[in-house]
Amino acid sequence: EVWKEDKDGRFALLETFPICRWSGELGPKIKQGDRQAPEGFYTITPGLMNPNSNYYLAINTGFPNAYDRANERTGNFLMIHGDCSSAGCYAMTDEQIQEIYALARESFFGGQRAFQIQAYPFRMTPLNMAKHRNSPHMAFWRMLKQGYDHFEMSRLEPKVDVCEKRYVFDAETTAKFTPAGKCPVYTVNEELVAAVKEKQQRDERQMAELVSRGTPTVPIRTGLDGGMNAVFLAALKPPYTDAAGIIRSPAVSLPGTIPSHARPPGADSPTGTVVEASRAPARVALAPQTEGGAGGNLFGSLFSSNDKNQSNSGGVLDRVSRAVGLRSGEAEAPAPKAKPPAKPPQAAAAKAVANAGAIRPAAKPQDVRVEAKVEAKADAQAKPANDASLLSGAQPTVPTGTFDARWGSFR
Repeated sequence: EVWKEDKDGRFALLETFPICRWSGELGPKIKQGDRQAPEGFYTITPGLMNPNSNYYLAINTGFPNAYDRANERTGNFLMIHGDCSSAGCYAMTDEQIQEIYALARESFFGGQRAFQIQAYPFRMTPLNMAKHRNSPHMAFWRMLKQGYDHFEMSRLEPKVDVCEKRYVFDAETTAKFTPAGKCPVYTVNEELVAAVKEKQQRDERQMAELVSRGTPTVPIRTGLDGGMNAVFLAALKPPYTDAAGIIRSPAVSLPGTIPSHARPPGADSPTGTVVEASRAPARVALAPQTEGGAGGNLFGSLFSSNDKNQSNSGGVLDRVSRAVGLRSGEAEAPAPKAKPPAKPPQAAAAKAVANAGAIRPAAKPQDVRVEAKVEAKADAQAKPANDASLLSGAQPTVPTGTFDARWGSFR
């Protein structure tokens, strides 16, 4: 989900994108090589934008954050990128990442210094919480739901701190937070506290009712091969014969191109067992842009790809005038594959599909090992070339306010 500030300064849902492919299973990333995508709250700065990704374009989610480090979680270069293949990443298709990347880049052009990603295992609704009530990750997910509820009730990007190895949201204090240290004395806006408490009590009542009515739980599985959003999975199904005996393929309208090398989850599994689950979109929240904000001469070389197949995202940029926000997934950067460079997607990005559901099947252990091995090579190459500050290699200075200053990097 991409969220954007409205004229009142609160975030409204702008667009939703289905995930083409991800690996791993529901639950946070714990260690390097576990093929898991992190869950939590991450801050994206210009230095985490990677226009030279092996998978067309990529946004590094910044894992590990302060919470991850305090809890000794390891891993790096976890991305949202193009293509439809993943070894820990969220692969969005080239067309979709073109639009997502352009929205993020425009927020920096507007003067925004950073935006927030909120990565969840699923939408934190009473029904989903009831379905996953037996998960060993439930305590962690309840902590994430605190931040989820703060956003739901305020429609403002929650301020995130870490102390005593846990997240704290919208805390006001003059003291300093230490991720592994004791929490300082802090306060939270009373109106927000009351609204969040009321929502949580309502959610708990609904969850209890669902459990009492026998709502089934999602089976706890390990070693899953990730999944695809249902719209992409349907496109990979074989043709079928209708009642009249005519061979037909599933009629699916895709918001992006599935490359020929894409492998549906569980395709090589001897059992063919699948588990239906929902990988929630991540929220990315972007701050308001300033009047006469930083122009293209500042970020031009940082965000413009050196690849000759540069994206044409002007149509997207014309639509965005203030802040943008994402609820989006993140993933580990995949390895370079022996395939030709990605062709630029069509200039007009396809409309996104709102359904974020996914099918998650079981995988053969050898599939996991092979992809993880390739992933290890890719990590080093996927790292953004620039450091977060970030003006190295900038384009020649031109007068501010001109076309060249703002849009020179798109030529």
